[in-house]
Amino acid sequence: MVRYEIEQKIDLLIDNLVHLEDPDGKYAIKLADGRKIDNKSFHYWEWTAGVGLYGMMKYYKLTKKENVLNIIIQWFDDQFKQPPVEKNVNTMVQMLTLAYLYEETGKDEYLPYLETWGDWLYYDMPRTKDGGIQHVVFGSDNHQQLWDDTLMMSVLPMTKLGLLLNKPEYIEEAKKQFLVHMKYLFDKKTGLWFHGWTFEGNHNFAEALWGRGNSWVTIAIPEFLDLVNLPDHDPVRQVLIDTLERQLEALEKCQNENGLWHTLLLDPSSYVEASCTAGFAFGILKSIRKRYVDKKYLKMGLKAVNAVIANIAENGELQNVSAGTAMGDTLDFYKKIPVTAMPYGQSMAILALVEYLYCRI
Repeated sequence: MVRYEIEQKIDLLIDNLVHLEDPDGKYAIKLADGRKIDNKSFHYWEWTAGVGLYGMMKYYKLTKKENVLNIIIQWFDDQFKQPPVEKNVNTMVQMLTLAYLYEETGKDEYLPYLETWGDWLYYDMPRTKDGGIQHVVFGSDNHQQLWDDTLMMSVLPMTKLGLLLNKPEYIEEAKKQFLVHMKYLFDKKTGLWFHGWTFEGNHNFAEALWGRGNSWVTIAIPEFLDLVNLPDHDPVRQVLIDTLERQLEALEKCQNENGLWHTLLLDPSSYVEASCTAGFAFGILKSIRKRYVDKKYLKMGLKAVNAVIANIAENGELQNVSAGTAMGDTLDFYKKIPVTAMPYGQSMAILALVEYLYCRI
């Protein structure tokens, strides 16, 4: 595909993303206190929309398309008119895009949000044993639990805020979070990552090597390294790259013939899933471009990008995307997650295609 055709695909993905809704609440998360958390619509402050915003920001940063920037600005303008949203691991990801938006626009009204949320994340976000960020979400504190999602939703924002606000302690904390999560979630036998860990019983739940959870890692490691620009000899940098390479070696072995990966990476009986494939495509291509890993993984990355493109419908919907996924106690739980269009699926496809654009420059 030429650059123009790739941008057309991204524009379609964005148009679908901003119009996503869940009018009958089928995918809403029902909390014990009666609240319903809209997990599907774009115009709701939850991680699903937050990842969506980040994909658009990446696209804007590369193309400088004003209409894309205006969508992001309008989203935050609308949200800041609403009552303050609950701070947790998943609502924190919006701060990643807002930090970039502040750099682009210089709007001082964004700064108090960035400072307040960054301060809360560093000082008040609950921690597990060993100081890991506890995966607190709407309606559940997930006591003493570590999830791989946290690296994307909270640790990357912490890193960006540390750089933006000149808070080096945030950067050091982000380094620690990567190492703590790696300690409990990295599967030494396969090179892949488990979805979660709990200190209450000291286990990895179903020991699920879940596709999208792994893809957050594949996104987060090169994004983090690109942000902090650690010297080549830095041990944290070396350990993260070595761990990423172990993961890519494992992914190469279990990629489906059609370029997608299964939602349980080593279980061919589980369905193929496009959002994790898009996340892997982005992470692989970016890691190669930034020279964190060898070009030998390029074939795998391009095969994944082509699979993502093949799963974009005429209306811009990325198909074969699994819905929001809580921590599963059985492997069968992951196989039964429904498939539907989701903001993060749209965004992860955008991320993959934006990184693919670098291959066409």
